[in-house]
Amino acid sequence: MRTLRVVMVDDHRLMLDALLLALRDAEGIELVGDTNEGRRALPLVGETNPDVVLLDFRMPDMDGLAVLDRIRKHHPDVKVIMLSGSDDPELIQDALRRGASAFILKQIDPRDLPGAIRQAVEGTIYSAIGRAEEANGGPDSGGLTPKELDVLSRVARGLSNKEISKELWLSEQTIKFHLTNIYRKLGVGNRTEAARFAYQQGLIRPYEDMPFTPGS
Repeated sequence: MRTLRVVMVDDHRLMLDALLLALRDAEGIELVGDTNEGRRALPLVGETNPDVVLLDFRMPDMDGLAVLDRIRKHHPDVKVIMLSGSDDPELIQDALRRGASAFILKQIDPRDLPGAIRQAVEGTIYSAIGRAEEANGGPDSGGLTPKELDVLSRVARGLSNKEISKELWLSEQTIKFHLTNIYRKLGVGNRTEAARFAYQQGLIRPYEDMPFTPGS
């Protein structure tokens, strides 16, 4: 797993500090610069040569989309992930159309941020992550969040915690945290029961060609 060099751009110092706390101990992520001024983003990218820029959507001195356009023009190989407290679909689609690799809502669980960055770089996510209305899942989710359903589907495929962590770019500890929540919400005691319940209730689609052999 190659180390990703990350630059953070947000006009709120508190948010920059929160991002630092969420990412500083993440495996394979190196924070190489930050600024609370949109106009400083482009020079900072040139100075630090990052792989990824975490970019606030709304900033007083320069709009995040304007900064996105400049980075895409001058540094097309740098991935830009937009950060926002707004989940307006038009804003999200506008950012993605203009070249953002992902749109992460500030409601995201901090534990999921490193994995979300990895997935954005790998090109496996294309829309908003961390929607507030998805926090407790939809009517057909069994009360599970999208991330928990993602973990559960891999449990049902027979993957171990280690294998799931590699696929989702999350730590094994984070996978264990999600599994604890899954068991509690579904009222089951282990991964075998969780997978069986998920299939019976239609929470996940069966993998007909893949026998269920739970990992440890």
